[in-house]
Amino acid sequence: MGPEKNFCTYFAGEGIDYRREDFRRADGASRILYLWDQSLDPQSYPDTGWGPPQGFARGIEFDREQINLALQAPTSQAAYRLVPSRDVSGHGTAVAGIAAGSRTQAYSGIAPQSELLVVKLGAPQAQGFPRTTQIMRAVAYAVKKAVSLGRPLAVNLSFGNSYGSHDGSSLLERFLDNAAEIGRTVICVGSGNEGDSAGHVAGNVESSRVVELAVGEYETSLSVQLWKDFSDRYRIRLRSPGGISLELPSLAEQGKYTLTLEGTQVLVYFGEPAPYSAAQEIYLELLPLRGSYIDSGVWQFEIDPVRVVTGEYYFYLPAQGARSLRTAFYNPTPDVTLTIPSTAAKVITVGACDASYEAYADFSGRGYVDPRRMVGVAPSGLTKPDLAAPGVGILAPDLYGGYQPVTGTSFATPIVTGSAALLMEWGIVRGQDPFLYGEKLKAYLRAGAKPIRGEEAYPNDRVGYGALCVADSIPGG
Repeated sequence: MGPEKNFCTYFAGEGIDYRREDFRRADGASRILYLWDQSLDPQSYPDTGWGPPQGFARGIEFDREQINLALQAPTSQAAYRLVPSRDVSGHGTAVAGIAAGSRTQAYSGIAPQSELLVVKLGAPQAQGFPRTTQIMRAVAYAVKKAVSLGRPLAVNLSFGNSYGSHDGSSLLERFLDNAAEIGRTVICVGSGNEGDSAGHVAGNVESSRVVELAVGEYETSLSVQLWKDFSDRYRIRLRSPGGISLELPSLAEQGKYTLTLEGTQVLVYFGEPAPYSAAQEIYLELLPLRGSYIDSGVWQFEIDPVRVVTGEYYFYLPAQGARSLRTAFYNPTPDVTLTIPSTAAKVITVGACDASYEAYADFSGRGYVDPRRMVGVAPSGLTKPDLAAPGVGILAPDLYGGYQPVTGTSFATPIVTGSAALLMEWGIVRGQDPFLYGEKLKAYLRAGAKPIRGEEAYPNDRVGYGALCVADSIPGG
């Protein structure tokens, strides 16, 4: 490793335990250059002068000088009075530690001398999509800081959700594609953990189709997305567990209306194409009409073709963590289960493998395999994920001063982010390749990827080009 201050790594998520030794230099000073906590309200801290970063309207930004003062405080309570930003879940601390934890006798992250830009995301806004605007602000902040500092930037996003057409056309996906082209930047995003969650089903309406959905008991609400090409016209009927069947009228005031089936109220929304996407969404929200829970049992979606151009349909449920384990599609489709925004074209999308078995981890979100896929902007042949990294039982720092194993693509991603930072140091900071960032860096990581047991053809929808291998990804190595 070269001297410190070579590059910045940025982490978006649930914050960081900035007090840990894992994020300090050998002299005890913090390696965190800036910490922006979007969840803090400056009005709650009068007479401090605290406020958001320049150009932003929310949260509080702390610099390294303020963090170092907090590290010198005699107690944790005193430290948090100086820098009151906390990681209450441990997710952000684990992710940051894997990517860039300091090298000690007990532990070392992938890039242990990186300096850090850390953003703790704010709470989702009312009537807004989960954390979309918070992520966009966070990435814009990190890119702006890196450009002003003249540093290369490796961005880690261990976050995703299932809302969207999964084709790269959403506002967030397009934003990340644009951000990846600013400065000397690479953005790494986890493919999500929906590969085996039975939350997606897709098919083609060449003739009538019935899609069956099992709804578990004690489900307080449930959203169902159906995405299709706007040129296709389908007749859709919804059948409740008790056998009540109603057709979804495609013509309604502002595309919105309400149905009642047994003890469940169904809010239906027929979307229109957006200026940036030709896909159409049919969105259903199931709510209890009486009591606390929607009707459990088998719900059916009957799809009849009226006018077929592509004939494709794509159903999605919320991510597994937001629904009962018993709520799932019968005969699910494991393909195209990447979470958003890992579906953005110009990010490095990271799947998970199990290093113990040298095999694909079945929870890892899968990508594009259908060359006929016409919904949205994802071209046939677009490879997602790009590659895989170990994501099962990864040792990471926790909130209690120790280390514990964690599993998921959230923790495979920082392995790639840290590796990307090392390659950028080799190329940009040490002058071996001043253009080793963005799509070029992605290409080298793909080219250096190793085969994974059980995978016969590459690239594929499970592990992309194979398993991460930094040694074989060094240009000319």
